[in-house]
Amino acid sequence: MKLWKRAAAAIKDRKSLLAVGFSRRTSHHNLDLEAAIIKATSHDSSSVDYSNAHRVYKWIRSSPHLNLKTLIHTLSSRVSHTRSWIVSLKSLMLLHGVISCKLPSVLGELRRLPFDLSDFSDGHSCLSKTWGFNIFVRAYYAFLRSYASFLSDQFHRRPVNRRSSVNQETERIQKLQSLLDLILQIRPIADNMKRTLILEAMDCIVIESINIYGRICSGVIRMLPSSGKADAAATLKIINKATSQGEDLAVYFEFCKGFGVPNARDTPQFVSIPKAEVETIKNMIENVGEEEVVEEEKGMVVLEKPRLETIITEKWEIFEDDECCFHEKVIKEYQKHTLPLIVSYQEPVYIEYMMPDLITF
Repeated sequence: MKLWKRAAAAIKDRKSLLAVGFSRRTSHHNLDLEAAIIKATSHDSSSVDYSNAHRVYKWIRSSPHLNLKTLIHTLSSRVSHTRSWIVSLKSLMLLHGVISCKLPSVLGELRRLPFDLSDFSDGHSCLSKTWGFNIFVRAYYAFLRSYASFLSDQFHRRPVNRRSSVNQETERIQKLQSLLDLILQIRPIADNMKRTLILEAMDCIVIESINIYGRICSGVIRMLPSSGKADAAATLKIINKATSQGEDLAVYFEFCKGFGVPNARDTPQFVSIPKAEVETIKNMIENVGEEEVVEEEKGMVVLEKPRLETIITEKWEIFEDDECCFHEKVIKEYQKHTLPLIVSYQEPVYIEYMMPDLITF
């Protein structure tokens, strides 16, 4: 039966390639690229065609605006006409690699994915055998859809003033944290999912999780020196979630390591945000509450004694407690690390990973 399924899958891919070969050649239709996409998203679950994946990336880099249309059309048609989890997953991996190149024209066009796999279900085997693969594909799609939208928004973001910049950075970090929540949902959960293709996909996911968490931590470090009283509550919420996500990421790496994902063999240790800075943020929040009480009491005194003269001024004396005091030495120490790693009592270890072939050119 397995041999028959492989033969049938190979015939389907062959028919698709023949259809491309007989298509009419035009200046706006890259048939070589279309053939490479079909080969890179074949029905073969035992291997990944890296050579054709790289061909796709090279075509996109050479002429993003023109070849991206062929990519979108071919992937959309291929995914919409297949009920195979293999083809769907390979299409997601290929598109993930294209998005990760971060070419301006690509980010501008790919705000939305060219297909919908939110309710995907494999139609070539019974549900008892494919339910785990279905969930995996749906989770990968949910992350990639949000990731493409996020990168597109960042590309189109306009420069703003300092105050708006702080709010914008806060919003950016919150979106990154939501992306990390989505990526941590991508995992094989069925006993029959230890396949070569699943391991390759998890390789890409593991690297992306490190990338996103590193950007979260770097963003938090940038926020700390400029965080004022108005931003203290939001900043503390982000810090608490980042700490929690660091712990979740450590558990995720252990799971991936046990499953056999190559890029999860060495679990990185992420540097935590010093407790002193967290306490500073907490004190700022408490001071704001105390000042509101004092202002309320002052208002009551004025009402009881109207003969008192009220002086209104825009000049305020700034005391040391009113400012966020950060040690310059600590800030410089943070800025040395572009990828802060999970909270640990041991000395931090920084590991440089090579991105999987389907995620880079």
